[in-house]
Amino acid sequence: MLKLYIGNKNYSSWSMRPWVLMRQSGINFEEVTLRFDSFAPDSSFKQQALTLSPTGKVPLLVDEGLVIWDSLAICEYLAERFADKHLWPQSVAQRARARSLVAEMHSSFGALRRLCPMNIEAQLHEVGARLWAEHADLRDDVKQLENLWLPQLAAASGPMLFGQFSIADAFFAPVCMRLNSYGLPASDAVRSYVQRICLLPATQEWIQGALAEHDFLQFEEPYRQRR
Repeated sequence: MLKLYIGNKNYSSWSMRPWVLMRQSGINFEEVTLRFDSFAPDSSFKQQALTLSPTGKVPLLVDEGLVIWDSLAICEYLAERFADKHLWPQSVAQRARARSLVAEMHSSFGALRRLCPMNIEAQLHEVGARLWAEHADLRDDVKQLENLWLPQLAAASGPMLFGQFSIADAFFAPVCMRLNSYGLPASDAVRSYVQRICLLPATQEWIQGALAEHDFLQFEEPYRQRR
């Protein structure tokens, strides 16, 4: 059976992507959590992760001895391994567009990542309002999300970015968590899409898992001293 190594569900946005993709698509796997304690070279997390891959990071997929790291590489592997699941859109043009959106998410949105780390348990609207007022690059990142999503949602034949659920939606699921936790301003159409992502069974399962952890990690939450 496939084995997916992940970090804390409350914080690990990269882990959320392949986990939600696999669960929502009905791909069976064993979940293994490597708890975050810190990311220092001598941390328990880093020492465990380095025994599994040269990056010492999660997520990490193991398939009968084959080790695949990096969330995008994992999703591409799954798309080939489970071609019948149609994890990318079936049209060549739509696949190209979906890959463009995913690549943009994979490499961009630095301000959103840096300023608004994923924290599903927290309600950080006051923090979000302050960050929104102080950081033009955060406002630019959310505007870029709107520019990517709105034309795609308007053209889609179903509720997801490309009609049916795909890798693109899985990749943006942690962004939806951030928009909710920090209460960042967004258009009604974007808010509706965020709500649809949050209501997916796999996303709901991930959220419930995050809420059940009760594992406050101060180094992940510089804006809070306690839960």
